[in-house]
Amino acid sequence: MRIATEILIEKYRDNLFAAAFHICKNQADAEDVLQDTFLLYHLSEKEFKNEQHIRAWLFRVVINKSKDVVRSFWRRNRISLEDYMQTLTFGTPESRDLFSTVMDLPEKYRIVIHLFYYEDYSIREIAEIMNLSENNVKVRLSRGRKLLKEKLKEGWNDDE
Repeated sequence: MRIATEILIEKYRDNLFAAAFHICKNQADAEDVLQDTFLLYHLSEKEFKNEQHIRAWLFRVVINKSKDVVRSFWRRNRISLEDYMQTLTFGTPESRDLFSTVMDLPEKYRIVIHLFYYEDYSIREIAEIMNLSENNVKVRLSRGRKLLKEKLKEGWNDDE
């Protein structure tokens, strides 16, 4: 017996997420586990006896994947941004604030800004690294700068 993945997602998503969240204690990790579980179901060719068998299998996979996440090297050894920033040296408090603001940008802008300004890569090199067109890198840099300017203005206005 096979049930369409979309139907199972709609029916069991919340319960499976809750199980993953209780183990992972982190929303992002629980969402990743949930996605991996449904993907595994979708790609598997396993035949199930009935819907109850499918449900039990999904929960078993969610629990095992959640435990794997908790035991993973990356999870045990990661540190928060605040702790990481304590290990960095900045010339001035303004440099620290700027770096922190850059880290708050959406990932697609943060990466190109970091590569361009902190690592001194050219637009062409960034395009090659990220497998993007040069125009796309330019657009992301422009939008990232605009967001950065807005965030820095907000901080400046808050200080007054």
